[in-house]
Amino acid sequence: MTALVTATSTLHLRLSAALPSFPSPRPLPRPPVASLRLHSRRRALLRCAAVSELAPAASAAYGVLLLGGGAFAYARSGSKGSIYGGMAGSALMGIAYYLMQSPETKAAGDAVGFGSAFLFACVFGIRLYNTRKLVPSGLLLALSLGALGVFYSAYLQDKV
Repeated sequence: MTALVTATSTLHLRLSAALPSFPSPRPLPRPPVASLRLHSRRRALLRCAAVSELAPAASAAYGVLLLGGGAFAYARSGSKGSIYGGMAGSALMGIAYYLMQSPETKAAGDAVGFGSAFLFACVFGIRLYNTRKLVPSGLLLALSLGALGVFYSAYLQDKV
């Protein structure tokens, strides 16, 4: 390896001595460090620019549906777990909605919405697997996955 390096440097010295009239090529200017990207940019699931404004409305609607579903399940079967789950989901979506109102905390609100939608998607996925009934767990799983996509896309757009 060192022989190759010395041979290359010797050849370069001979060529530069033989052709003194040509100026040595200048190195290309390097871009500033701030503009370099070390990793590729992630793409959002929903690429429209309005998804960032859609996320607060999605969190409000999803919270209302969770609360209504929990209240309906409690009224129908007396399930205290459903009413507590609906109230917890509604509270998490309310917190996400509140955080999304300020530009400084918008990404945090998207993250809270994403986390709670992921939690409920897991819960409804497990319930669908155990009961094999599309209503209500399959419907709520689809709704949770839709909210998950909205919050993920909004987070990627708000973070950048």
